[in-house]
Amino acid sequence: MDVDQPSRVGALLREWRRRRRLSQLELALLADTSARHLSCVETGRARPSRAMVLRLSTALDVPLRERNTLLLAADYAPAYRESSLDDEEMASVRAALDTMLTAHEPYPAVVVDRLWNVVTGNRAMAVLTDGIPPRLMDSRPNVYRLTLHPDGLAPRLANLGQFRALALQRLRRQADATGDAELRALYEEVRDYPAPAPEDAPAPAPAPGPALTPGPGPGAGPAPGPDALATRPGPFQVPLRVRTPMGELSMFSTMATFGAPADVTLSELAIELFYPLDEFTTNALRALGSTTGPLSPAPSIG
Repeated sequence: MDVDQPSRVGALLREWRRRRRLSQLELALLADTSARHLSCVETGRARPSRAMVLRLSTALDVPLRERNTLLLAADYAPAYRESSLDDEEMASVRAALDTMLTAHEPYPAVVVDRLWNVVTGNRAMAVLTDGIPPRLMDSRPNVYRLTLHPDGLAPRLANLGQFRALALQRLRRQADATGDAELRALYEEVRDYPAPAPEDAPAPAPAPGPALTPGPGPGAGPAPGPDALATRPGPFQVPLRVRTPMGELSMFSTMATFGAPADVTLSELAIELFYPLDEFTTNALRALGSTTGPLSPAPSIG
């Protein structure tokens, strides 16, 4: 082993520790080792064992891809394989993704990789991608480019300023937490897209009054429209508010990942599921799902 190899893995471990804002003592306690030994590893005076590299990686919550990088830096073989979704052993994963996406219709759902590139989506995603030019809808479109590019979804977002600020904040946090250079480059790219005029600042809180009912009822009067709902405080800071020919649709989303992955590709997949935030959006998406025109076939996995 080259004499500079321990210094290389030590420097990487020190970088991850600082990124997680942990002292040597705090990390040593998490990894069941001594602060003195950890100091020797970081400075290159001691070579960590393969098991120690993995224990430190786990304590630092290092992504699987970067755990392999740490092992290689210490002159060990990678511990985690990186498969293609087309591989035979990933058939159960493909089936699970297809099941989740199809079952979520008529609401949009999309599968993304670590760089927010679209792996596949369901037919209902057409409500968000309708009208986006083909150059942004290439073989592996990117969610942030599709959403924030001035030729993408951005002009149809009713709360573009708020949504853009939140999206950039999340992407920057992810880039900082992972140290991923490609994520950092993506953040810098989309950050430089033209920013909207500050016309959608948060509305002041409404005066106290009777709560809105979910629908017509005895003495309730007509159900409020989407514009009325948009001015009232809700459970989400910044919902996705999209202007469509049917009217303004309001949605929120949840993210799902695979538990305890042992494969780099699998560890980097996430499923974003969109849900309607109001009755108007629910009815509109259901009506859209009962037609065949606006919906396009889901992209294939691979």
